[in-house]
Amino acid sequence: MKVKICGITDLTTAIAAVDYGADAIGFVFAESKRKISVTKAKDIVAHLPEEVLKIGVFVNETKEKIEEIAASVGLTHVQLHGDETPVFSESLSFPVIKSVSIHDDQSLKAIESYSCEYVLLDGPKGKYRGGNGLSFDWNSFSSNDLRDKKVILAGGLHEENVEDAIKLINPFMVDVSSGVETEGKKDLNKIQSFINKAKGSHTGGARNEIIYTAE
Repeated sequence: MKVKICGITDLTTAIAAVDYGADAIGFVFAESKRKISVTKAKDIVAHLPEEVLKIGVFVNETKEKIEEIAASVGLTHVQLHGDETPVFSESLSFPVIKSVSIHDDQSLKAIESYSCEYVLLDGPKGKYRGGNGLSFDWNSFSSNDLRDKKVILAGGLHEENVEDAIKLINPFMVDVSSGVETEGKKDLNKIQSFINKAKGSHTGGARNEIIYTAE
């Protein structure tokens, strides 16, 4: 199971997450308590392995701004978390992850018109478009709903429920932000535990012996 740790704002946490086995690191460029500057994100990306996905989260941003930030930072994917249209999504030169907030049985209908390879299923909207720690009813989703797309599951995930979520949804990737935080800050122990649970690895290796101090 692939794992994305989103809302990263410092290098120490990014490196630790990758050492623990994260496959993707997410940077929020939209209004959020986890918003990061282009300069800081660029510095973090410069220290990440090539094979790790670097995903930028945008909400109703202009195409020009998205392209500019993505190129400058060195992003591999663009995550659209707003009201972006299928035409807008297709106009971008970077691979797109389109987010959809699941709040009723009709929520998935809108995503059918998007040609993007990845769809991120998130919980209901809160103060921000994402990262609110809210989940949707996983039992309401069928793998047949999006058979031609890679599903990334987000919203309300944490170390205690990620295994059940994976069994029910069988996603391509799980995405967590607030679920690995303590008092609004990324918690390295929670990140490690979440990744181990998601990947079914409950035994520690050499990397588990490394001690980090978050900035």
